Amino acid sequence: MAEARTIFIVMRKDLVKVLQWPLGSVVSQGAHAAVAVMHKYRDDERVKEYVQDLDSMHKVVLETKNETSLLKMADNLRLKNIPFYLWTEQPENIPTCLATVPIMRSDLGDALKKCSLFK
Repeated sequence: MAEARTIFIVMRKDLVKVLQWPLGSVVSQGAHAAVAVMHKYRDDERVKEYVQDLDSMHKVVLETKNETSLLKMADNLRLKNIPFYLWTEQPENIPTCLATVPIMRSDLGDALKKCSLFK
């Protein structure tokens, strides 16, 4: 089976556990980031390929501890030249999550190695 392009969405776990945001609000942050990355990079060949088969889209939702660790994940992606969108909730100006362009897991390398599946 061929490797599938995947959007990796990294959510801040502290939004639910510490700041007590409703789960629906946190989920919508991930949706915002996924839509934003697809729009921002709409001319990228990886995005164009990803939307060719709407019934086979892959996404992985990961968690990171807090804002500091989220920004560290963003730095890791920048260092590896992996395009992403960091969603910042307004008007509060709170970075809540990020989403990568659709990418092969093998091309991601260890950029998000400290993240685990969102629970």
